[in-house]
Amino acid sequence: MVPSPRVREQHIAVFGESGSGKTVLASSFYGPSQEKAYSNDLWNLVADDTGQGNRLLQNYLKMKEDATAPLPTRFAGDTYYFSVKLKGGDAKAKKHPFDILRLAWHDYPGEWFEQEPSSEEEANRRVDTFRSLLRSDVAVLLVDGQKLLDYKDEEERYLISLFTHFDQGLLRLREDLLAGEDRLVEFPRIWIIALSKADLFPDWDVHSFRDLVIRKASEHIDHLRATLRDFVVTPEALSLGEDFMRLSSAKFELSSAGREPVAIDVTKRFGVDLILPVASLLPLERLVQWGEKMEIPRQVLDTVADNADTLAAVLIAAKPVVYKLVAKLPKVGLLVRAAYPTLIAAVKMSVPQIRKINEQARENHDYLTATLTQFKLDMDKGETDGLLIRSK
Repeated sequence: MVPSPRVREQHIAVFGESGSGKTVLASSFYGPSQEKAYSNDLWNLVADDTGQGNRLLQNYLKMKEDATAPLPTRFAGDTYYFSVKLKGGDAKAKKHPFDILRLAWHDYPGEWFEQEPSSEEEANRRVDTFRSLLRSDVAVLLVDGQKLLDYKDEEERYLISLFTHFDQGLLRLREDLLAGEDRLVEFPRIWIIALSKADLFPDWDVHSFRDLVIRKASEHIDHLRATLRDFVVTPEALSLGEDFMRLSSAKFELSSAGREPVAIDVTKRFGVDLILPVASLLPLERLVQWGEKMEIPRQVLDTVADNADTLAAVLIAAKPVVYKLVAKLPKVGLLVRAAYPTLIAAVKMSVPQIRKINEQARENHDYLTATLTQFKLDMDKGETDGLLIRSK
C-alpha cells in the first residue's frame, strides 16, 4: 500500500460583497496554472476536487476565449482545496516534515452580509459555513474597485456601507459562533483589506489604495476591528487595517452601453500570485511580531502557529546555525522564543540570505525549501512592486 503523502494545510478566507470578484479571483488563481504554456520549475497546482477544478478552469477559459465572465454565485459558500505538489523527485523529501502544502480557500457569500436570512435553515447554514473557516489565519476582505469608481469623490459612502454591513453581519453571527464560550481561541487573526479589479486604477499602487481607505473610512475600520477583537482570546493578537493588497484577476474591457465585457485579457493579472505566499508565510511573520510586543498564551500560540515549526524548519534550511542566529536577535516573547527558535530565525533572515538559501536549494533539487523561500522572495517583491503592504 502506498503511504499517504504528508500534508501541511494552510487556510485563507475570502470575503466580499456580491459582485466584488470572488469567483473570478479563484478562477484566475487556478486557471493559468493549468495551461500548457504555464511555467513553474518548482511545483504544480492541483485541485483536490476534480469537479471544482474543472469549474474554475471552465470559468477561466470562458473569460480567455469568449470574453464571458463567470455567472454570479448567490448564497453559495464554497471551500476550494488546492495542493502544491513538488516537481521531480525531491532528493530531500524524506528529510522534510511534509511533502505537500495544501491551501484551503474559503469563499463566504457576500449576500450573507447584505441581507437578513430568509429562513432558520439559511441562518444555520450561515453559521455552519462561517465555522468552517475559523481555522483560517488569514482573511481577505475585498473592496470592489468598480464600486469605488461608481462613487468617485464620494468613496466614503461605499466604504462605510461595506465595513458597516460586514460589522453588523459578524455581530448577528456572534452568539451562535461563540456557542456559550466567552471568546474563541481559533479565529482568523490577520485581516487584509484588498482592492479587487485594481486594473481600473492604473495610476495607483497599494499605498494609494491604503491612503484612500484610511482617509475615507478609518473610524469604521476601527469599529470593525473592535468587533473582531471581541470574538477572540488575546484580542491584541489580531490585525485589521495594517495589511493591504491590490488584486486584478484580468483586464476587462467593458461595452460603452453598460458593464458587459467585450474583451477580457487574462494575461493582465497582478497580485493573484501573492495569495499562496501570503497564506503560507504571513502568519509566521505576524506571530514573531506579536511575540515582540506581548506574551502569547500557549492555547493561542498553538492555533496561530499551526505548522509554524515545520514550515520554518524547511524555510531556513540551515539548522546548525539556527540557535546562533536566534541568540543575536532582539528579544521576542519568552514563550514564542522557547517554542519556535527556528521560526524567529527564519522570519528575521534578510532578503540576501533567503535568496542564497533559495539558490542553494534549487541547485540541490530541494524543491520544498526552494518553494517556501521563493514564496518569501515573492512577498518582498510584491511590496517593492506596490502590490502588498505588510504590517511593520
